[in-house]
Amino acid sequence: MMDEAQPWLVVGLGNPGREYAGNRHNVGFMVVDLLAGRIGAKLGRHRRAVADVGEGRLGFGGPKLVLVKPLTYMNLSGAPVAALAQFYKVPPGQVVAVHDELDIGYGQFRIKCGGGEGGHNGLRSMSKSLGTKDYVRVRFGIGRPPGRQDPADYVLSDFSQAERKELEFLVDRAADVVESVITRGVEPTQNAYHGA
Repeated sequence: MMDEAQPWLVVGLGNPGREYAGNRHNVGFMVVDLLAGRIGAKLGRHRRAVADVGEGRLGFGGPKLVLVKPLTYMNLSGAPVAALAQFYKVPPGQVVAVHDELDIGYGQFRIKCGGGEGGHNGLRSMSKSLGTKDYVRVRFGIGRPPGRQDPADYVLSDFSQAERKELEFLVDRAADVVESVITRGVEPTQNAYHGA
């Protein structure tokens, strides 16, 4: 059940530090940075959590967004998210996690609420800290590693040259998906983007 008065917590999952900035695992950070630009939010360190946080509204008089980039490493993302959800009084159904997804082809998106974490340590940490799996996930497809490359190495490597040609467009599209979840709901967003 959506609460119009409550803000939405949009969490981009990633790792802090310049060396990780272009990694596939950091696509959540990229999307949050773009959303911050769209709503005119300035990301800065929050006093209640180890995270960069920015606030703003989606459109004139629209829903309030709290954009979050946890500054713990991926595996520990849950603690700052839970602290911020409590601080802003955001119900789990209005928490949106944006993350990379190995099981979806590059350039595709899947949106879901609840369910398993698919081995994603950032989601696992969030579920544990929030005490529920009933939050929204915007899954940004990065595809499987080529050949025998270890998935752990693959997610911590930068997007390929060919992928980078499309990356800006796809990050923009992912931001559209997040906005659609907030303004239209999960199901209409699934209908709009799952075939695309």
